[in-house]
Amino acid sequence: MYCGTKAAVKLINDGLRQDLMGTPVRVSDIGAGMVETEFSEVRFRGDQERAAKVYQNITPLTPDDVADAIVWATTRPAHVNVAHLIVTTIDQANSIMFNRRG
Repeated sequence: MYCGTKAAVKLINDGLRQDLMGTPVRVSDIGAGMVETEFSEVRFRGDQERAAKVYQNITPLTPDDVADAIVWATTRPAHVNVAHLIVTTIDQANSIMFNRRG
């Protein structure tokens, strides 16, 4: 379901950009890699030890990192549209490959 939803977001983004071409509306898809939030605790139903292992020996993104990317993308000059922006930690190659140091 997760991968299907991600694919749908990309396709909706691309379609909206086509539909809105010629207007001043910009459409951006900003994808974030591993971000340290309370999501892991929720996913593992409050198991803090298991949640902490998700980020073990990795320097994940912070919510501020993602917010900074959003601000950057949305404050480009009016003629610039950031169609797709993927932001990850340097310890992440994709959704399943991580460099766990130590």
